[in-house]
Amino acid sequence: MPAPVTEFHAGERAMHSLLHVPRQRNPTSSGLPPQYAARATHFPLVAVGTVDAAGRPWTTLWGGDRGCTRPIARGVLAFVSAVDVDNDPVVEALWDGAEVVDGEILRPGTSDAGRLMSALAIDLETRDRVKFAGRMVAGTVDSRGTCGAGWDVQLAMQVSESLGNCPKYLNCKDIVPAGEVMKPVLVSAALPLPKEAIGLIATADMLFLSTTSGEAMDTNHRGGNPGFVRVLRNTADVVQLVYPEFSGNRLYQSLGNLKLNPMVGIVIPGFESGDVLYLTGAASILVGHEASSLMPKTQLAVKISVTAAKFIKSGLPFRGTSLERSPYNPPIRHLLAEHDAHIASSAAAERDTVATLVRRETLTPTINRFTFHLSSRTAAVVPTWHAGQYATLDFDELLSAGYSHMRDEDPQSLNDDHVRTFTVSSPPASTEMQITVRLHGPVTHFLWAQQPDGTADADAQHAPVRVPVLGFGGAESYRIPTDPSTASAPVFIAAGVGITPLLAQAPALLAAGRPLQVLWTLRAEDLALAVDAFAVEPRLAVCTTLFVTGGADGEDMGALAGGAAVVRPRRLQAEDVHALKGKGSRFFLCTGPALLAALVGWLQGEHVVWEDFGY
Repeated sequence: MPAPVTEFHAGERAMHSLLHVPRQRNPTSSGLPPQYAARATHFPLVAVGTVDAAGRPWTTLWGGDRGCTRPIARGVLAFVSAVDVDNDPVVEALWDGAEVVDGEILRPGTSDAGRLMSALAIDLETRDRVKFAGRMVAGTVDSRGTCGAGWDVQLAMQVSESLGNCPKYLNCKDIVPAGEVMKPVLVSAALPLPKEAIGLIATADMLFLSTTSGEAMDTNHRGGNPGFVRVLRNTADVVQLVYPEFSGNRLYQSLGNLKLNPMVGIVIPGFESGDVLYLTGAASILVGHEASSLMPKTQLAVKISVTAAKFIKSGLPFRGTSLERSPYNPPIRHLLAEHDAHIASSAAAERDTVATLVRRETLTPTINRFTFHLSSRTAAVVPTWHAGQYATLDFDELLSAGYSHMRDEDPQSLNDDHVRTFTVSSPPASTEMQITVRLHGPVTHFLWAQQPDGTADADAQHAPVRVPVLGFGGAESYRIPTDPSTASAPVFIAAGVGITPLLAQAPALLAAGRPLQVLWTLRAEDLALAVDAFAVEPRLAVCTTLFVTGGADGEDMGALAGGAAVVRPRRLQAEDVHALKGKGSRFFLCTGPALLAALVGWLQGEHVVWEDFGY
């Protein structure tokens, strides 16, 4: 078997140093080990990268049939696929200057080493993939179209390096050949990107990129939930995309190449439609504050400044049906500009603020209220919040378990930076802040373990829990005006702890005489939350209709039955909302996704406001 490649190049070593990666062995193998060639034979897709005459990298995606990648000689792989010969930038680059003989476009072996290229053979059903680097030694583009799409490519690659990759961030898909439904149409070959291309980026859960150190190339995959790639700018002068780099094998082969040569080629496939977006441009590696100031909760990201692009409808030689998404995919990381004041840009003072846990109150088996004392390390006055805003708290120092490449028992934990946003459930105060939250995930489990004095063990003298405050945020439109003369009575519709934005606003609203209607749906086991809320602010009960699911018995139900709130032992229904329509009211929604979707439909034509709490 060929000996492994033991040395990282200068760009890879620079990334390791920058990101404090411990010294490690390079697992890349020289040549084409038999096991890698055998694995690739069973894969239905191959991403191929090369550079054009101007030195720009491009990437394409070929295949559809298993066996599109196969060994044909010692150290040589062949790729066979239908192609969009008129628009595929890799075909154009690899066959640049080729000759036509008897209807075939030939790229014969040359006296030099051959065109620099790389490939990633991949199976999206088994999440298996192997990378190859080397040079093209021969190939033809045949107009007879034996693969069924009008043109076929046959390419031979002398492999100099190979590496098997891990399955993280690969979203499973069933791949089949496109056949006659492959009917390429060039939509755009200019900037800015057309609307259809922006739509493809917004729904893409996968891209393939090719980079080069100058001596060799690398083609790899990036994936996540649909929309993990964000569009930063799209004008005739500037087109920029950003995506987060998630935890991986820490080889940093792609980023290492970008350290030496920022040029990158990207292909974004639309598996179901067959549409495809080809991009080339320059990449910037964003680390630490550079990344988080652009994409909150991200410590490593890549920004692509696109210099050329092609968007092709029905340009892929295969189609793919989505199956299971990778369990390692983290939530979408939105751009800072996509959230209204997600973390205030002028938050230097807020970043200096510390929240010390001073009290925990159990309201229901799964809902607790936590009280924090706010202090500043340097400022005389601590920042405060507006009623209805959220606080962003950083628990990373308390909960980080360090690096792990794979963690199948808890995949989501690998990309968890333990930064959380919680709606503040108390009115603005100088130094005391409350959050009322449901038990869900590692941060709330940690808080649940704390004693009322903020320690994890009442018998031990632990230091109180102190958490950095990264800022306060929330859309202005989500706050209810206190002026009683403004429009009709606002309607607040909440589910469970979705009532918390209103809890912070209710005292000022009701004290000002602001008309208010509240529809609140709760599970029976959480009724103590309503009992507590009405005890803290009795005027809130007068304007609330409470919908109770999961049983109508118990002490809390009895306490509410004789109170000022209207109690309905059933689910919230469309007719409950329809009765409030047509009165010029503004509806404020704070529920889970399923009920939110139903409410938006029920309230069509009304002034509806809600906030995305998914970040």
